[in-house]
Amino acid sequence: MELALILAVIAVIIIVRGVKVVPQQHAWVVERLGKYDRTLAPGLNLIVPLIERVAYRHMLKEVPMDIASQVCITRDNTQLTVDGILYFQVTDPMRASYGSSNYVVAISQLAQTTLRSVIGRLELDKTFEERDFINHSVVSALDEAATNWGVKVLRYEIKDLTPPAEILHAMQRQITAEREKRAVIATSEGTRQQQINQAEGERQAAIERSEGERQAAINRAQGEAAAIEAVAAATAKAIELVADAVGKPGGAEAVQLKVAQQALQAYAQLAQKSTTLVVPNDLGQAAGLVASAMAVWKAGPKPGAAPLAGPSGAPAAR
Repeated sequence: MELALILAVIAVIIIVRGVKVVPQQHAWVVERLGKYDRTLAPGLNLIVPLIERVAYRHMLKEVPMDIASQVCITRDNTQLTVDGILYFQVTDPMRASYGSSNYVVAISQLAQTTLRSVIGRLELDKTFEERDFINHSVVSALDEAATNWGVKVLRYEIKDLTPPAEILHAMQRQITAEREKRAVIATSEGTRQQQINQAEGERQAAIERSEGERQAAINRAQGEAAAIEAVAAATAKAIELVADAVGKPGGAEAVQLKVAQQALQAYAQLAQKSTTLVVPNDLGQAAGLVASAMAVWKAGPKPGAAPLAGPSGAPAAR
């Protein structure tokens, strides 16, 4: 009875130690008599107690790892304090178990040395502009070396780049000066564009004014020409009507009467404008003046001859 109980206890121990349940996204490395035998997949697995044992347990999830901050020297001999974060994943549990005694420490140290090497090839200003280049360079170097460790380096990200305080102050002054320069340039460009716009507007306004004055002068000239033509046509028509009227019976007497009236009106106007009035000694001279005018009118210009000139030198109207 006691023997059966002992055997039962031994069987339970063997079963408990021989049954292994591996969680999802994990891999357990089994050694048989101290030698690698197999890798247990997630789920229920059986091993032989006392002969086989689970030597290593690996998590296959992506693991973020903080890379300690360190001082790096740039190409132009400027110190930078750099820290970052590394993401890796175990892809080969067997190599992760036997490829390195501690692949986590190996990756961390290699990341720091690679980072110092990459930053040492760049100048200070470039380190802020070329973060993607730095990250890619670190990942490439680590991924190549970590292949023998059964680890895949997925990405590396720089968290912070901190130059010395003096460099920060100098960079701040440089940024301020650059912004002031841009503000001055923008102001000058705005003034220049404003002057160009004003000059263009004045030029366009001058063109429009000159066009308006030109059109107004043309309109005035056309109006004056039309008025002169209308006056000339009316004068010609009046002269023609007078000539027709004179040719009719009693026309000559009407002309004599008109001339006499105009002469008397001229004397009357002269008497109103001046206190001194000169009159002919003989009023019969007025009748002679009228007779002379009628003689000139009857004579008239010969066909083809130039018309008689008036007192101002212009041709006398008939």
